[in-house]
Amino acid sequence: MISARIRTFSDARRLSPPLAVAISALLLLSACGGAAAPTGGGGDGDALKVFGAYATQIEEPWDGVIHSALQAEADAGRITYTFTDDIGYAGDMERVLRETAEQDQPDIIFGDAFGNEEATRAVAADYPEIAFVFGSGGGPAEPNFSVFDNWIHEPAYLAGMIAGGVTESNVIGVVGGNPVPEVNRIVNAFIAGAQETNPDVEVKVTFINSWFDPAAAKEAALAQVGAGADVLYAERFGVIEAAQENDLVVIGNMSDQKDLAPEHVATSVTWNMTPTVEYVIDQVIAGSYTAQDLKDFSMVGKGGAALAEINSDVPGGIPEDLAAAVAEKEAAIKAGTFRVDINEATPPGSTFPDA
Repeated sequence: MISARIRTFSDARRLSPPLAVAISALLLLSACGGAAAPTGGGGDGDALKVFGAYATQIEEPWDGVIHSALQAEADAGRITYTFTDDIGYAGDMERVLRETAEQDQPDIIFGDAFGNEEATRAVAADYPEIAFVFGSGGGPAEPNFSVFDNWIHEPAYLAGMIAGGVTESNVIGVVGGNPVPEVNRIVNAFIAGAQETNPDVEVKVTFINSWFDPAAAKEAALAQVGAGADVLYAERFGVIEAAQENDLVVIGNMSDQKDLAPEHVATSVTWNMTPTVEYVIDQVIAGSYTAQDLKDFSMVGKGGAALAEINSDVPGGIPEDLAAAVAEKEAAIKAGTFRVDINEATPPGSTFPDA
């Protein structure tokens, strides 16, 4: 028995009424080896059946971004959507996926494989007629396992420019989850941006060794504040509360988190899964889905990553010349004339409070 919650669009707390949809599932033989490849509905009155499998609660921003994009597609009537969240990392992911594949037979399963990599890939191999699309640090696997990730290092660089430009103590704090490549590249880009606008800045990085522990993240942030940090980057959920309580500037992460603390969130490093989700759905509808690395759809160039609108109503404000410099750098990224380095090494000087 696990604590995972199976949710549908009849969940009155946050989801819209169920959609009356007929499901059509066809099997297409792939060109090599005769393996079945995913295809789906999309004709008049048809919608794809999609399931979300999330290791954390969807309140955690990473899985929340995937969930929001799928919910929007369900609202538009293109898919029916159910999900299970809070599955965890103790072996229940494989059971949930197999039960869903057998009983519900969805056209597509979206989710996050981090911490459950072997389980997700094993199930995908046994159900080649289903499109598996998972956040992963590995590569795609034919015929049906596609991968994506949050390639938001570009807006993280821009956010770092803001942090470096507004700090008065020359000390910035970053609280991250785990020092894996996917997080390290975001933090390193943020540090590089801060150093561009403030060569004298010191960036303190703390990893809480958890993907979702708001209390631990807040505690780590408070320790950084005690060490002189006057600007914080909330790579993990929980840091914004610490900034608000201390009347400090904070940068949000994954989604625009201004509403959590309107007078303290200067901007957010945002990830948008809509381009990825729309592309996969279109492929399955067309019967042309193949295993792919969907990296490009999570970058600035295709609208998968962006810096949220700058909020000047934070302590000390945001200088106009700094905002202009950030806008100029953002334009250069979009034009392809400036590339943010991808550095996936653990940031120097990182600390681990649970170690």
